[in-house]
Amino acid sequence: MLKERWNELADVKDELAERDWFMGTSGNLAIKVSDHPLRFLVTASGKDKRKRTDEDFLLVDEFGHAVEENHLKPSAETLLHVEIYRKTNAGCSLHVHTIDNNVISEVYGDNGEVTLKGQELIKAFDKWEEDAVLKIPIIRNYAHIPMLANEFSEHVSGDTGAVLIRNHGITVWGRNAFEAKKILEASEFLFRYQLRLLEHKPYQLFKVV
Repeated sequence: MLKERWNELADVKDELAERDWFMGTSGNLAIKVSDHPLRFLVTASGKDKRKRTDEDFLLVDEFGHAVEENHLKPSAETLLHVEIYRKTNAGCSLHVHTIDNNVISEVYGDNGEVTLKGQELIKAFDKWEEDAVLKIPIIRNYAHIPMLANEFSEHVSGDTGAVLIRNHGITVWGRNAFEAKKILEASEFLFRYQLRLLEHKPYQLFKVV
């Protein structure tokens, strides 16, 4: 099971790296290995995610601590993944920093959320109504990770979801790696679409949409 999950997460990492979503070693990925006790693989801090090595991930427990002592350090945002697996049945969670998600989080940060509608890719969030509305929370970027994790946790409920951290990045989760990646791709598409729309209709910057 561990090797299978490792390879699954490595495949996701490779694909996201091809999209250039890991600038400056940023971002982190996690995948659940077991529920009882909670164990999950998470990216090791400071690694070049464009390369595939035997030290890309390490196994951590329900507190985000390494299960086995070694020289690797869990990614700084490991506690965000802990909150997801503690509160939901999600099996995979992904955190990336892109220009689009950072700009969106700043443009709509004062609203505490960005509201998206009228786009086909909202269906990636299991919203199938014709006039579906998607709201993605935007939280403050606390430097103190436990404080960030506490606020993040307030927006974690279902087995799928997404939260923006202002001028930091996005964290998404799904029941498995495929679903988490789908939600991440859809989110980034929606953010880019919204920014392009604002270029042509700048008045929308001043609307709570």
